[in-house]
Amino acid sequence: MKIAVCVSHVPDTAAKINIKDDGKGIDKTGVTYVVNPYDEFAIEEALKTKEKFGGDTVAISLGGEANKETLRKALAMGIDNAVLLKDDSQRDSLSVAKALADEIKSQNFELVFFGKQSVDFDNSVTGQLTAELLGYNCISVVVDFKLEGNKIIAEREIEGGKEVVETILPAVITTQKGLNEPRYASLKGIMAAKKKVIEEKPASSANNFVEVVTMKRPAPKQAGKIIGTDASAVPELIRLLHEEAKVI
Repeated sequence: MKIAVCVSHVPDTAAKINIKDDGKGIDKTGVTYVVNPYDEFAIEEALKTKEKFGGDTVAISLGGEANKETLRKALAMGIDNAVLLKDDSQRDSLSVAKALADEIKSQNFELVFFGKQSVDFDNSVTGQLTAELLGYNCISVVVDFKLEGNKIIAEREIEGGKEVVETILPAVITTQKGLNEPRYASLKGIMAAKKKVIEEKPASSANNFVEVVTMKRPAPKQAGKIIGTDASAVPELIRLLHEEAKVI
């Protein structure tokens, strides 16, 4: 079985983010980048599937030279090979999906894992778009995964509960926290990953349909206000909620 796992290189969620002067991107100076947290569940599930059924695993990432750091983390965890689709330009989700789908199709992967979303843009659609472009079945937000021959049985999160669905290969699976516990890279794995060659390819071109017009920080929170300590403050509270906060 050929298994692909698509990984993103994203800013650490604890990093302080500053906006560039042009207002259309972030200033990467001093920002630590990591494997997208949801993609770690995808990597672990790809490894577990290989351990149970055999086959080859390949990590794929689209971006610049810095993305090799994330690919080496996947290799250190146990992924067999890695491919970097090189492109430093800003892409929307559909453009990213097009490049990933072209690579997945060229290598005839049967099973593809994604994290449910990347923590930088949080669009939560790249996996589904890739599946659509490939003509693959897709199950998103998966918290339990079973493969029985050609059949997939997965439990996925929905609003207010969970549902169990079935489909068949080839398929794209997007993973959610709770699916597994990602393993730590061993020292042996880290040393082996340093020696592995990451295959580099130019990413296939695609037009963006979404343009970043401007980026800005959220407005600072206003200071709290105490308007009273007993029931006599209720009328004033209602007035403020209606006239100032405009929530009622």
